[in-house]
Amino acid sequence: MLIVNGRVVTYDAENSILDGHAVLVQGDTIAAIGPQAALEAAYPAEERIDAGGQLIMPGNICAHTHFYGAFARGMAIPGAPAKDFPEILRRLWWPLDKALDRDAVRASALVCLVDAVKHGTTTLIDHHASPNFIDGSLDVIADAVDAAGLRAVLCYEVTDRDGREKAEAGIAENVRFMQASATRARVRGTFGLHASLSLTPETLRACADANSAWGGVHVHVAEHEADEDDSLAHYGKRVVQRLHEYGMLGAKTITAHCVHIDDAERALLADTGTWITHQPRSNMNNAVGAMRFDAFMRAGMRVCIGNDGFSNVMWDEWKAAYLLHKIAHRDPRMANGSDVFTAATRNNAALAGVFFPEAPIGQLKAGARADMIFVNAHPFTPLTSGNLPWHILFGFESSSVTSTMVDGRFLMRDRELLTLNEADIAAEARALAPDVWARYQSFAERVNE
Repeated sequence: MLIVNGRVVTYDAENSILDGHAVLVQGDTIAAIGPQAALEAAYPAEERIDAGGQLIMPGNICAHTHFYGAFARGMAIPGAPAKDFPEILRRLWWPLDKALDRDAVRASALVCLVDAVKHGTTTLIDHHASPNFIDGSLDVIADAVDAAGLRAVLCYEVTDRDGREKAEAGIAENVRFMQASATRARVRGTFGLHASLSLTPETLRACADANSAWGGVHVHVAEHEADEDDSLAHYGKRVVQRLHEYGMLGAKTITAHCVHIDDAERALLADTGTWITHQPRSNMNNAVGAMRFDAFMRAGMRVCIGNDGFSNVMWDEWKAAYLLHKIAHRDPRMANGSDVFTAATRNNAALAGVFFPEAPIGQLKAGARADMIFVNAHPFTPLTSGNLPWHILFGFESSSVTSTMVDGRFLMRDRELLTLNEADIAAEARALAPDVWARYQSFAERVNE
């Protein structure tokens, strides 16, 4: 197909905005970007897709999310409000993940994938937990991703909080899926860990041994002080140092949050080329604090943007990052829009490339994957490569996305979903929710006993 009559936003090194250009898509790849008249003359037989004057942009990328949290929306936690994040884990997330069966895992993934397609998020890196449905759980999610037509990286959260047998099952599920996903075009696997505070030395060693061929992990790090306190009390070292001891840092590892790491840990992450993901809406919601975004960016660290299971409107996450650090430090210079843009686009794209190295993702250029969105945004002041981040931060809305494409296939066109039936998926989730909530209630009440 030849996409014409749009403004092409490339997200390349120059952040080019190309007027009068067209995008040639052949198969799953962008074959060429060039002056529209020249491409039309060179490819007269190609199907024409009229972008209607919209922006043609790379699809957004989410560096850390949790599909399984979908059933938490609207659900009440029994008893008094949780006073801190460790209580939120014990009283909300850990009872909820126990309540998930095969059907609930599938439905929770699908509702999040509908949200992603609608809002132009084309690649997602998920972190899954369902301790009463471990074996095969990642296949269920992968099949949902394939049905949606999106791109995803999946893992299972290994933890000792449910006993040794389930920790071993989590290890096995990661290894099995990483091998099985090697043949999938748009779904890949990595090795998931919950967090240092719920992992014994024996389990960390077993994870390192089982994962020696890949080496990288996806793990929560110092989201709250409790993670550091536990590591210091039990092992005499901080969380990042503990993970490094087991060989778990490096260019294939994702460390989520890193709110409470110290300078030595920061240096260790930088020296090993480890990825860090920032989830500002979640951090505010859980009142855990604000990571040192500006210090990390100044140090050239691999900071990315995720959503931690919040909506897949990634521009909302950008906006939260832009605002959070200003209020946290009472300094309007913090979290410069250019840095937020770099983390959310170039760094997120580079992280996606670790798992999908076959062709570039997250930018529009010849040879890149044809993952793109049409955005019905018509700024009333000049839009340039230099001010694009601030136009997005202050002007782009979720409703601006009208079409979503992955691998050259429209998943949504003119706001019509083409691969997923939103009404049917929502109806299925609503039918399952009462039983999921009842099981959650049972597990949560035991915590309060």
